[in-house]
Amino acid sequence: MFQFTEEQKMVRQMVRRWTTNSLEPKVSAIEEGEPPYELMREFAKTFGIPDMVVGMFEKLEKRAAEKQAGGDGGGGGDAKQPSPGIGGPDPALSAIVSLELTRVCPGFMLAFGASMGLAGGAIMGKGTLEQKRRWALPIMTWDKIGGWGMTEPASGSDAFRSMRTVAVPRGDGYVLNGQKTFITNAPYADILVVYAKIDHGDGTPLSERPIEAFVVERGDAGVDTPPPMKKMGMHASPTGEIFLQDCYLPADRLLGMKEKSQGRASGKGVFHSERTGMAPMACGIIERCLELSLAYAKEREAWGRPIADYQLVQDKLARMYMHLQNAQNAMFKQLWMEKQGMTMTDAEASATKLYCARAATECAMEAVQLFGGNGYMQEYRVEMLARDAKLLQIGGGTDEIQALNIARNLLSDEDDGRL
Repeated sequence: MFQFTEEQKMVRQMVRRWTTNSLEPKVSAIEEGEPPYELMREFAKTFGIPDMVVGMFEKLEKRAAEKQAGGDGGGGGDAKQPSPGIGGPDPALSAIVSLELTRVCPGFMLAFGASMGLAGGAIMGKGTLEQKRRWALPIMTWDKIGGWGMTEPASGSDAFRSMRTVAVPRGDGYVLNGQKTFITNAPYADILVVYAKIDHGDGTPLSERPIEAFVVERGDAGVDTPPPMKKMGMHASPTGEIFLQDCYLPADRLLGMKEKSQGRASGKGVFHSERTGMAPMACGIIERCLELSLAYAKEREAWGRPIADYQLVQDKLARMYMHLQNAQNAMFKQLWMEKQGMTMTDAEASATKLYCARAATECAMEAVQLFGGNGYMQEYRVEMLARDAKLLQIGGGTDEIQALNIARNLLSDEDDGRL
């Protein structure tokens, strides 16, 4: 049975103190529109994330120099080198950061992870060493904010085949035209990773064209990012659109520097990590809902008795605890597999996201119900948790897509030996 070590539990206590003292007092302000990024930088600095990243880059560059000195042509792309997660190279620390930030404000965690994990992670995964140094390093150290642009207005679940953003080779670079939507951090991001289909003018149908990833910087000609969208939940996470109109990018903006039709594989890799990374967020929401509901049930009285005495309330609490146990087990399984150098199959990743997202939403809504009228008021945090939890069932692939993905994997001829 995997569990957090004593050292990891100490780190969790330290993160809990920070969220209680620094994040909790600011939740209302960032929920109402105050950009959360300075607070993210404060968090990163408090826990030494920039220094950790710089140290990792120094080792990365040293290995590249040694490889090049060995005469084997190294020193260019270094895609196989590991990148630091949100909490550093230890996946358990990343999970702790995600869990603790989500407990207090899921939207804050979403924006934090989209910058460092999605945008920074995409560049670290597929970029050359120089691209990592130029764009991933400032994102990982929080000098810059990152955004990851895949989704389009007409291609939500069918992100790859229905993509309409195109990149036309021109001179020593590319001209991009298209639109991305529902992009976390887009209104404020300094660096955007944008996916586009390459148009070589050879008549290849749009749906079959190769997909590549490009680095777009705020201020590039032809790039527009309107103000944040108004949405149901995750108010602490600015969401917006990216408009590309005759946006010329030099060749060094192509992630990897060579056309390899890697965008689809890169995008799927990020989707996979996004789905497996859902478990800690779900655990954070469920744990906080259960914690708040237990306290409220003990103090709130009806007909002269604490509502905790009533079996219908006890059933809600018991179901929250059941979901918490299951979500924690999913999270610990994932962490154990990473520790063993294993990766979840697509079916396992989808099953993890599907269950955890539904469980978090159910628990948050039941917490609102348990609180009654108070649960509907913003003063009580279960209202925010309920609104925010719903996105877990939509972002990173809807519940329906996860179910289809699981079924297709089960019905395929490939046997991964885990059934």
